[in-house]
Amino acid sequence: MSSSKHSSELRRLALSVLQPGFVGTEAPDWILRDIGDGLASVVLFSRNIVSTEQVARLTAQLRAENPDLIVAIDEEAGDVTRIESATGSSRPGNFALGTVDDPALTEAVAADLGRQLRAAGVSLDYAPSADVNSNPDNPIIGVRSFGSDPEVVSRHTTAWIRGLQSSGVAACAKHFPGHGDVAVDSHHDLPAYPAGRDEIAAQALPPFRAAVAAGVRAVMSGHLLVPAYDPDLPATLSRRILHGLLREELGFDGLVVSDAIEMGAVTRRYGIDGATVKAVAAGVDAVCVGGESAEEATVALLVKALTAAVTGGELAEERLAGAADRVREFARWSAGLRAAGAAQDTTGDAIGHVAARRALRLTGAARAALPLTAAPHVVELAPVTNMAIGKETPWGVAEPLAERLPGTTSVRVRGQELEEGTVALESCALEPAVGRPLVIVARDAARHAWMSRAVTGLTAARPDAIVVEMGLPGATTAEAQIFTHGASAASGVAAAEVLTDTSAL
Repeated sequence: MSSSKHSSELRRLALSVLQPGFVGTEAPDWILRDIGDGLASVVLFSRNIVSTEQVARLTAQLRAENPDLIVAIDEEAGDVTRIESATGSSRPGNFALGTVDDPALTEAVAADLGRQLRAAGVSLDYAPSADVNSNPDNPIIGVRSFGSDPEVVSRHTTAWIRGLQSSGVAACAKHFPGHGDVAVDSHHDLPAYPAGRDEIAAQALPPFRAAVAAGVRAVMSGHLLVPAYDPDLPATLSRRILHGLLREELGFDGLVVSDAIEMGAVTRRYGIDGATVKAVAAGVDAVCVGGESAEEATVALLVKALTAAVTGGELAEERLAGAADRVREFARWSAGLRAAGAAQDTTGDAIGHVAARRALRLTGAARAALPLTAAPHVVELAPVTNMAIGKETPWGVAEPLAERLPGTTSVRVRGQELEEGTVALESCALEPAVGRPLVIVARDAARHAWMSRAVTGLTAARPDAIVVEMGLPGATTAEAQIFTHGASAASGVAAAEVLTDTSAL
């Protein structure tokens, strides 16, 4: 092979192992050109989405360049939604499903989501989170997990995968080998999971073993250091973890996808280009890039880094070609499913509503205080959400409650406003609620000191207040509480129904 042909082939191989994002609801010219040159995958985020129908047009535009193109999405339902980012998810998330603990329900919710994604032209979903949330202070997983019990997480991971893949969309179990027992958000820095191998085997790995047994088509690596397996390199960059543990010990032979390669956990140490090269060398087949770095220049940089690593001996050409082969194998499988017929679209309202209602839990005092007979004042305590959840997805109880009780008023309070003194709880929460019911909506109050103090202060002043906790349940001084086990739109609607209608109990 001539030098120019070899360079062209290397570039094509490099393009084929990248899964970039882009900006816009239509495909930019550079993405279409790269697809023509060998790009085999793209990933969609909320910035690309207006509706299922619009996404279907977008995916058709992309596949006009390559019918086998893999279209991925980071759609977990619940708190982390892209396909319904404008409205909030009509399906509850993992923690709510794990709380109900009915695998048949979980499978039905995932199948329902899969039908919507397939109708939109999506072939790979970066879900489910198979992480066991064993650390309640975890800043990145929380309600994205099915729970803190490995057995619960395992059976619902299995059910989710079966449901999603029954609809013709590939599932992707994440974040291997388990992101549930960390205290650092990997978007910003490198977390460590310091447990020994026996503890990891008992706590973190069972859901991934279950995922492999269920036939999951993809596994996403986590950006975390696991010294029991590799004291030097994060899992995404560790051959010991991706090949030795995932491939050899767990027997996974599908597509290995990296978590977003631009995250601080890996780029702060290796740069985005260095992290990409090390990830492919370690065993990643498809590099997710574009959550934050969605530019043509980033893809060009990574292509250049991969080809230079091959010619410089840092990355074996056989490894790059092997990764590209797995991507092509996945693409052929996915294209075959699409050829079998289109999926029927679905809004998810029916099964999502059922699941969200079943996930509600009430204290006795809350039951005794319901239903509300007058329009309440609602105080929503809003934390800073992590980058996986995003900033703009609607959540809360105030809006659906106002639809049921006209005259309902509300205010949303943020911790910074309280700490800086720009908002006083008495004036925004207690004064408007004089002579009216008070509903306090929290989201992980036990994880946020300011929120916990606010709940304590408000319930001390108004012992009759009803607290709706939409995150992980934790100890509070409130007597009347409703737990939704997630902050999806479906969960907010379910809480509003219970607040206003005792027949919903």
